[in-house]
Amino acid sequence: MHDRTDIAIIGAGAAGLAAGIFAAEAAQRSGTRIVLLDSARTIGAKILVSGGGRCNVTHDTISPRDFTPSTPAVRNILAAFPAQAAREWFASMGVALKREETGKLFPVTDKARTVLQSLTTRCRELDVAILTNHRVTDVIAKDGFVVRHEQGELHAGRVIMATGGRSLPRTGSDGYGWEIVRRLGHRVTDCRPALVPLVLADSMFHAELSGLSQETELTTLVDGKHVDRRTGSLLWTHFGVSGPAAMDASRFWTIAHARGTTAEVRCNFLPGIGFEEAERRLIAQTEARPTLSVGKTLARQVPERLAAALCGYCRIDPATPAGRLSRESRRKLVHALTGLPLPILRDRGWNHA
Repeated sequence: MHDRTDIAIIGAGAAGLAAGIFAAEAAQRSGTRIVLLDSARTIGAKILVSGGGRCNVTHDTISPRDFTPSTPAVRNILAAFPAQAAREWFASMGVALKREETGKLFPVTDKARTVLQSLTTRCRELDVAILTNHRVTDVIAKDGFVVRHEQGELHAGRVIMATGGRSLPRTGSDGYGWEIVRRLGHRVTDCRPALVPLVLADSMFHAELSGLSQETELTTLVDGKHVDRRTGSLLWTHFGVSGPAAMDASRFWTIAHARGTTAEVRCNFLPGIGFEEAERRLIAQTEARPTLSVGKTLARQVPERLAAALCGYCRIDPATPAGRLSRESRRKLVHALTGLPLPILRDRGWNHA
């Protein structure tokens, strides 16, 4: 291969491939040489696993409010390249997108490989070289840049870093790119898993509910102060909790935990309903059918397995007639229904983030 290039792009994932395409299309003179270097033997692993293997490339409507934190940089990027521009860009490469009920846009083929092939094909059309098995070990600012990789060195006029973050390290996203840019004198923001399942203490009943998914309202408190509230699907698993609600809320817990501050996540299994209203409902149901068991009464509002688990958590026999439940036991049950604290031990790590 040539040992000189005009632009070296480190990382041939979605960002690197797109950068190569845009750079080549924007080149003012013919013969501009652009090279992508990637550590993997075959590129695009994250593209192929995204969206359950279907690759949701974007959303039909995107605003800066969808990002945390919403910085001026985010606003500028979205203004320069809104969702409609993304649709048109993919269409120009032969990838038609469809909108699903959630607002997510998928290729009409329902295959992530369609997206990957369109990006690599466009790179070939533009003579953008893709070098696999070329893990970059260092970038040195010298007469432009010297890019050191496993196969040797490459001299580049400009370098684009597209190495990604740390999620799914087995695909090559292990955070090493950040070390390279640190050595070049840049400041790098500390990063934590932002969308990650949470591991709960064995004392919790999650394992017996494994596989159960339900609509839940999660509230996160840091040092006793409310920082986030969201409603969505919570999935109970053998290790703890997952699903959109838990994963969206996880960033607040992981950041607080890393800073050494106290963080707590509470579950309301009756989204939008507070303690007092939930208690009134339970009293009304009990008065209407006092001989119905506590477990069956609760199961009119939440899944039966959860109803039994909540009774066990509150040390109440679910077979007890609801009419014989003491006021103290009833209130304990309602507190668990509307504000169950999750005993989080840790997040599940970068490979699951």
